[in-house]
This record gives sequence, C-alpha cells and structure tokens, in this order.
Amino acid sequence: MHMNDTHASLANAAKAVTAVKQVRGSKPDSLLLHAGDVFSGTLYFNEFKGQADVAVMNLMKYDAMTFGNHEFDLGNSNEGHQALVDFIEGADFPFVSSNVDFSNDNKFKGLFSDLISSNPEKGQIYNGIIKEINGEKVGVFGLTTAETKGISSPGAVQFEDYLKEAEKAVAAFKDKGVNKIIALTHIGFDDNAAVDNDMKLAKEVEGIDIIVGGHTHTELKDPFVVKNDQTPTVIVQAKANNEYLGVVDVEFDKNGVVIKNNGQLIEIGKLAEDTEAVNILKPFKEQVDKVAAEKIGVQADIALENPRTGGDNTKPSVRKNETILGDLITDGMLVKAKQFTGKNVVMALQNGGGIRAAIPAGEITVGQVIEVLPFGNTLAVMDVTGAELKAAFEHSLKLYPVENGGFLHVAGAKVEYNSSKPAGSRVVSIKYKDESDNYVNIQDNVTYTVATNAFTAQGGDDFTMFRAAYDAGRVIDLGLSDWENFMDHLKSLNTLPTSTEGRIVDVFVQQPNEVSPVDFNGTEEEPKVFTGSIKVDVSNISELKNAEVKGDLILLGVVADKLLLSNIKVEGNLLLSDLNTEAVDFDGIEVAEETVL
Repeated sequence: MHMNDTHASLANAAKAVTAVKQVRGSKPDSLLLHAGDVFSGTLYFNEFKGQADVAVMNLMKYDAMTFGNHEFDLGNSNEGHQALVDFIEGADFPFVSSNVDFSNDNKFKGLFSDLISSNPEKGQIYNGIIKEINGEKVGVFGLTTAETKGISSPGAVQFEDYLKEAEKAVAAFKDKGVNKIIALTHIGFDDNAAVDNDMKLAKEVEGIDIIVGGHTHTELKDPFVVKNDQTPTVIVQAKANNEYLGVVDVEFDKNGVVIKNNGQLIEIGKLAEDTEAVNILKPFKEQVDKVAAEKIGVQADIALENPRTGGDNTKPSVRKNETILGDLITDGMLVKAKQFTGKNVVMALQNGGGIRAAIPAGEITVGQVIEVLPFGNTLAVMDVTGAELKAAFEHSLKLYPVENGGFLHVAGAKVEYNSSKPAGSRVVSIKYKDESDNYVNIQDNVTYTVATNAFTAQGGDDFTMFRAAYDAGRVIDLGLSDWENFMDHLKSLNTLPTSTEGRIVDVFVQQPNEVSPVDFNGTEEEPKVFTGSIKVDVSNISELKNAEVKGDLILLGVVADKLLLSNIKVEGNLLLSDLNTEAVDFDGIEVAEETVL
C-alpha cells in the first residue's frame, strides 16, 4: 500500500484509515509506505505542524516514509526544522533517506544513520531498511528530489546525487542477500530528467524492482513498467491530497526478478470514516474549524480568483499573469516592509507558485487567508541592483505562456515585457514609483531595497541572483508571517479592488491571422476553433457559421447582399469598422467582449 503528497489534507484521513484496514483484512502482511510531502497545504499544518498527520499515520501503522521537498518548508523560520524533528520523533515508524545529508544540521543529531538496518527503530532515519514478508527479505530505501534546494528551505540539509546513492543502496542490499528492492522516492514520475525522476532512475539503476513515487502528483491508475535489460521495474504513484490509497501486488521468480504485477488506486472519498481515526482527529479538527471560521471583518465583492491553465496556455494563470490576489498580497508586503524597516522599499515581489488558493465572494475568514499562503513564509527585505532585478524578471517571464511557479507578482512597480522575444530578452522596462508617485525607470548600477518572502529571497524557484544577494549578506529576514501580513492589509482597506491595475503588461500586440471564408466554416457537430485573433474578408459571401474564436474576430469587405452569422462564439471583440454592417444578421453570434462598429 502506498500514499504520497498528502499535504496535511486530513478531511479524508479517517476514510484513508478505513481503506488501509480493509486491505490489511485480506492481506495482513502488506507494507504501507509514504513517498513524502506530508507537510504544508492546509490549516491542519499551520496549526499543528505535522502533529495531526503523524497521529493518524501512527494509527495506520506505516512501515516507512521518505522525505518530500515540503518537509523542509520551515527551514527559514526561527525554529528551523524543529517541527520536522518533532514529527520524526513522534512517528511510530522509521524514515528512509539515501541521498539527503542531515549531518550539518544539529537538530537531527542522533536521528540519522547512514546505514541499512534490519531492525529499524521508530522515529529514526536510515539509508534503508530491510523488512521480512512471507519469509522473504525486502529492502526499502529513500530518495528526495534535488529540486528541494530551489523550491523549499532546507538550510544546512544537503542533497546528494540520486543515481549514485541509489546504486550504493542497491549494492548494499545485495551484499546482505536482499534481491527484492523498493525505492521510496519523492523525485517525480516524469519530472525534469535533467534533475531527477522515476523514469530515469528505473532505466539507469539496475536492481530496483518497485518504485513507489511522489512529487508530481501523478495518478497512475495502473503500474507503469520500465524494462531495463529485460529486468522490469514497476512504478506506482497515487496522485495527492488523500484522494487515493495505492495498492500493488508483485510476484517474483526465484532470482528476485518481477514476473507479475497488479495494481490499482482505491478512491478514499467513497469509503466510510474509521471511528477510531475520527476520535483521534477530533481535538485537531475542532481547533482547525474554530480558526477557519473566524471572520476578519472584510468583504470581497467578487471572488478573488487563483486561476491555473490546466495545460491550456491560452488561459490565464496565477503563474503567468497579474491577479487581484497577487496585487493585494504584494501591496501588504510593501506596506509592512516600509513600516517595519523605515527604509525606502521600492517594490515587493511574490512568487505565483506560493499563492495556493482563491477567496470566494463574501466575508473573508482566517482560514481562507491562510489557505492562500499556507507555507509559513516570512517577510524579508533585500538590497539588489537594477541589473539583478532585471535578471529576476527575465527569469520570472522565461516560460511564458507556460506556467512558472517563479512568476513574480509585484507592488510599487510596473513591468513591461514583450512575449514575442526569446526568453532572457523579454523585459522592456521596469519602473518603480518615486516619492511623488511617478514611475521612474530602474538603473542597472543602482542598488534598491525590495521586499519579498524569505523563500524567494534565499533563491527559491532558482532565483540565483537573489541567492547571490543572500550569500553576500544583503538579505534581512524580518520574521513576519506572510499570511498575517496579508490579513492585516486586507483589514486596512475600505473596499477590495475588483480588477487588476496593469502592473505586469505584455506590450506585444499579436497581428490577427487572415482566414479565408472557405476555411472559416465548420459543422454544427464540430465547429472550427481558432486560437488567437483572426481577420476574415467577407466580400461576396452570404454566410459564416459554426466557429469559435478565442480572440478577436475582425470582419472586413463589402457584403453584396446579406451576410448571415450563425453558431459563432467570439471570446474577444467583434470588430466591424471596415465592414458594411447594414447587411449583416447578428442573431447567430455571441460576443464575450465588445462589438465595435
């Protein structure tokens, strides 16, 4: 049995316990493994820092867990990784970690052993462990993505080469006579292969029989098998957020080679809650419900959206476009940084990947605020040059129109860019508001004080220019909670904005594609779909029909008799200034924006 990326989503936890008990009822010797990212995501984590999670995990009788990147989210707090240490010490199960070096962080002293253990103790970290199932020895070792350095706050904790450490672990197991080996990984199923992922691990490291993975939140309904010199490696992953319990059965031949596998994902939400789990969670839930329900005294007249593209790059996203939430969060950061430091802080920056939830219309609650910024970040100020700021915004915009967790929302400044230019040369101008509220261009060789969260200030999301500033001592962590700053700012406003301000502007105006009337018309069953704005010369034709235009539709020419428009949807504007509109029947067209005659 396996889970991953549960992210303190404990609403379904009592049902997950039911799922585990049902599986053990028919197969009592089943292993239960967690592939990391228990931390961060809901009020349960903000309130209890993993203690609610570990209470349920102990009830479920986990056999082992590896570390996800979010287990290191609190490394930039005053307490450092104390919450992670408390989580480990509170666990009734061991942890496996082959490529994470804890030795430079004294908090982990006495908890970490770079050994393979046949008799692992609870609340301890091992390179790997050996379990005995049906008289057979099974080795389990753990790996965590090297991306953690850039997307979390590991501090002194270091990450070693995952392929080399996996090879060492496999060799160590074989030396102990173990030929059935499980890699418990948080490196992603098909994530960036230049860094690490399960597919590459399976192909390049001989001897791994099963990979129980996490990090990419992949819903593998069936096990994925990689053949490596005819020796198969079975990869499984169970999406995220306590939605599924993964189950995989594997059969080996006498040489320890997988000859058969069968796996599935059990949908947890359809099950009944386990009574024992409900009782364990009751005091945690009562506190969470109490905090979540507290109103902050602020009304949102419209929903403060947190859009994502879902893979459609024509759609807006918090990770590539300015949003009202991004504006409000950075406004609060800028105000607080100025008040707290008394410095001339010229702008504030917030990474889009750190904005995690929307706020619905109506009275705003504490719980909603925390869910927007759930990672426990603190406010920091840093001194950076104009050249470093320009490099940062180039990094922010490098993937556009694809989403980028490092996309920077901004307050106190206006950024203009040209999306048609190649990555690295898209920024047209960066201007900040001076004391007279006028926009002034930044200068490459001038140093400015900028506010952001501690994660970004330390080089999170691979902002290497900010990391250089941090290493040079140009960053001060003010220790102020990001969600509390956000809430304070919301409370200070009489009304909340209902639109963005144009702080991040694409100056590229895409010319519409010319489409002939013959190519325009689709069928009623399959309308033609056009991405972007198009231009159609309708001279001497009688009908345009069955089309969707995801942009502006420009009609021009001279209509000889009458033009019929039928079953046409336009997501942008309908522009008719170059058309004889007297002879057009508009009954069959829907226009989302404006019709310009």
